[in-house]
Amino acid sequence: MAIAALIRHGAYQQLADTPSALQPFPLTEEGAQEVRQQAQQFGAWLQVQGYQLDPVIHASTLLRAWQTADIYAQELADYFAETPRIRTYSDLCERSVGAVANLPLAEIERLLALDPRFEVPPAGWKSDSDYCLPFDGAESLMQAGARVAKHISAWRDATHDCNAKTIKLFVGHGASIRHAAFHMNVIKLCDIKKLSMYYGHPVVLDFADESVFAPLFGDWKQRQKHDVPD
Repeated sequence: MAIAALIRHGAYQQLADTPSALQPFPLTEEGAQEVRQQAQQFGAWLQVQGYQLDPVIHASTLLRAWQTADIYAQELADYFAETPRIRTYSDLCERSVGAVANLPLAEIERLLALDPRFEVPPAGWKSDSDYCLPFDGAESLMQAGARVAKHISAWRDATHDCNAKTIKLFVGHGASIRHAAFHMNVIKLCDIKKLSMYYGHPVVLDFADESVFAPLFGDWKQRQKHDVPD
């Protein structure tokens, strides 16, 4: 039995009209407060249900994810089996756009147009699950999701004798977590574009076996056209 809480980082100081990719900026004050509130609500559920938290939190290497994990460690200190610590992994990062990381969308498209080797990207390429920019180090959302899923699945497969009342925290990014959830058969392909994740809100899943994933706590967010990109 393996139980995981998948958590999207809180709101952060994101550059406008720029793929989130590897932006290194911290949480906003409002974003940090929202994460605290989400952690406190989760703590109330843990207390009622009698769950403990695995003391090793896995987080993306990006600052906003580490800060979110740190807030969880502070707010839920009493629920960890021992003093919590955070380990960061690039495997849990958001989809990378490689050599054009942190450039505005308009600039990325200008560079594509300037290079005779590249084709014009499809409309809405940023949210196209299968499209990969033709720059070194870039990956598609599906590839990023597979990377995150591999990390979580490796933990699940190694967790044979886990306490049934212990939950592992994974802190990452909305789009790569959603695509990972598809790869792990948690959601369907058609759900990827319909769903998002609330900032700082845990989606807790019981990975009973490779084909059964029982939701225990938390909700996916129904995506709206005006939502802030992951």
